[in-house]
Amino acid sequence: ARAFCLTVSVGSQRHEMLPSLLLFFEHTTLELARLFQVEITSVHPSAGMEIVHEYVKLRSDFGRQCLFSDRHVELLVDLPPNPKLAMQFVLKETRDLGVQGCWEMSEHEVNTERIEYDIQGINHVEGGWPKDINSLEMEQTIRFRKKVEKDEIYMNSIQLIAQCVGQNNAVDIYQEYFKDEELLDEIQEAPSVKIVNKYRDPNQVKRNITCLSWQPSGGSNLAAAYSCLEWQKATADLSKDSYIWDIESPNKPRSVLKPTSQLVCLAYNPQDLNFLVSGSLNGQIMLWDPRAGQHPTTVSPLEKSHMDPVYEIIWLQSATETEAFSASTDGQILWWDVRQMSEPTERLMLDLSRKENPDNALGAISMAYSVTMPDTFIVGTEQGAVVYCNRAAETPAEKIVCTYDGHHGPVYAIQKNPFFSQNFLTVGDWGARIWSEDIKESSIMWTKHQTAYLTDACWSPVRPSLFFTVKMDGVLDIWDILFKQNDPTLSVKVRDEPLCCVQVHEAGSKVVSGSQLGVISLMEISKGLCTQQNNEQALLGEMLERETKREKILRAQKVRDEAGNMEESPKEWVKQQSPLNIQSCWELLADLIYPERPVPEDLFQSPRLSLSSTIEFSPQQPFKLHSAWPAKKV
Repeated sequence: ARAFCLTVSVGSQRHEMLPSLLLFFEHTTLELARLFQVEITSVHPSAGMEIVHEYVKLRSDFGRQCLFSDRHVELLVDLPPNPKLAMQFVLKETRDLGVQGCWEMSEHEVNTERIEYDIQGINHVEGGWPKDINSLEMEQTIRFRKKVEKDEIYMNSIQLIAQCVGQNNAVDIYQEYFKDEELLDEIQEAPSVKIVNKYRDPNQVKRNITCLSWQPSGGSNLAAAYSCLEWQKATADLSKDSYIWDIESPNKPRSVLKPTSQLVCLAYNPQDLNFLVSGSLNGQIMLWDPRAGQHPTTVSPLEKSHMDPVYEIIWLQSATETEAFSASTDGQILWWDVRQMSEPTERLMLDLSRKENPDNALGAISMAYSVTMPDTFIVGTEQGAVVYCNRAAETPAEKIVCTYDGHHGPVYAIQKNPFFSQNFLTVGDWGARIWSEDIKESSIMWTKHQTAYLTDACWSPVRPSLFFTVKMDGVLDIWDILFKQNDPTLSVKVRDEPLCCVQVHEAGSKVVSGSQLGVISLMEISKGLCTQQNNEQALLGEMLERETKREKILRAQKVRDEAGNMEESPKEWVKQQSPLNIQSCWELLADLIYPERPVPEDLFQSPRLSLSSTIEFSPQQPFKLHSAWPAKKV
């Protein structure tokens, strides 16, 4: 309604009240108009003494908000306390209670079920032939092709298609023009390492992780060997289990390996992803197939196995892909055929005196092998010596070719460079060394002594100049010898406890390390550390060759000085030298003398050469002398 009315009726018997009543309603009307903000349209009396007031206002204007204003404080009511009622009240203690202004939320992790894929083949049937042509009859198809090729429409279509094919061959529509620039930007970024996941030993008594092995061909499985090498700390409830982890599932191992003795080393078969071979603490060799269960499929007899823990086992490159060889601190290298492990197929005792004496054998704790040279391998011993061996030699004495002396303690790790098989990396005491097979007296490159003991090292499979080392203080060092040689490119504190082993994925982007408390740390490295730079392999080859030549020059200088002492007192010099040193001097002399034809092969067959031995050549083929060697000394 747009208006409302106020009507008051007054009885006729009380006419004397009319003036006062009119005055009251007039005052009331003004107050209502002020209060409701309405307009008074008319005030008129009606018949029967009815006074009618009409107020006009829009209905939509009613219900407006209240307008407040400030005014002075005014006391309306004052109620004094009642002492009688105070006895009925109980005072409560004051409490502080924190209240969150938002909903409480909790974070949960859920592993979704994996989708099982099924690979099936499809047989394609040749089609597109007319109904009267049998595609299996060669004469019919040839006759039909000749008929179609003479068609004018077909010839025009072929010309158009040939033009389009020529354009596609001239311009590569899939060429990436800025790929190299993006790669350069990735390489120039600061090197970094990010810890992605951790895999902990499920047992209550924690054990060392002594070996790690990635599943080949880019697999996501990681096999880990758990063992306690300190028998003083071994308890009755110590678990013997080792595990295979899926790197995408850190909560539970993918497979459990239950050996008869704790595993010290293991390795995946590079040709068959389902088989592993392992070496145990009691010297036995075991073959595993996780598909067949938790127990080994084949175990070598205890009396035919090693007498000490097996610290290294490697698969061999062979026609059957079933051969492996193992090393132990009992001084033996044993070759095995995993199809029949009743006894080893071959043995080698690391006795440098070539007498096959077990008491004089050097304990082996690491080995290096390259598929490019399947007959040769290198052994790192606990005495600090590196032994170079050749399996193809006829006698056991000839299988030990030479030794390299460079570490003051055990050689915990040894590995050949995957790009330069003539160079290998060793780790022992407080440093890492890079060797050349041609230089036996000294390494060609080495790191400075670290504050903590080094326990393991490995080369990067994608970058020839990059290698990784782990130390007893829980630090992972990444070395790039092309970038700098004195200090690591990047050092990362992985764990508080010592790190025992390190292994790099074949893609080069993932690195795993195992600690003394059974924790495997999975790390991802930056793109620059897993991407080969331009000419990196050529630059490293030049550097290694240069360092090898430098060591040869220093070696020649040393032999030259010793030759001067030999000329002054030959007998005393011979007494001070070992037969191997005398032989190396003669070998160096043959290197410095470069005749037109080879040196006689029987020159160096004897381990001890007399000082009166001479080198004879045919008068028709005279030899030349190096300018640094006077003729009288020769």
